[in-house]
Amino acid sequence: QVQLVESGGGSVQAGGSLRLSCSVSGGGVSGRNIFTIPIVGWYRQAPGKQRELVATVLNNKITNYAEPVKGRFTISGDYDKRVRYLQMDSLKPEDTAVYYCNARGYRGEYEYWGLGTQVTVSS
Repeated sequence: QVQLVESGGGSVQAGGSLRLSCSVSGGGVSGRNIFTIPIVGWYRQAPGKQRELVATVLNNKITNYAEPVKGRFTISGDYDKRVRYLQMDSLKPEDTAVYYCNARGYRGEYEYWGLGTQVTVSS
């Protein structure tokens, strides 16, 4: 069974940085890894708020960032390690949330979510 595995959350002060990681577990039968799934992204959910898009990468090439994180967050990856990263710099208290990795097919014919990782930014 395919699962997304996240890591890298934690607590930092405003202005600090964190890097989240996302990889695929159990993708052997399907042949899927984080680089063979066309749409990969991160979402976040703060207490009392709806889950919102943070950033996505399409076909390992085209990135899209939500306005609040543009210029501060960057999606990258390590192909050899089969890991996608979300580098988060200049963190703000309003970035505090649970961050979820998401991966899906072009038409949503399959979709996977990670369990989430907590990011806390203190002022």
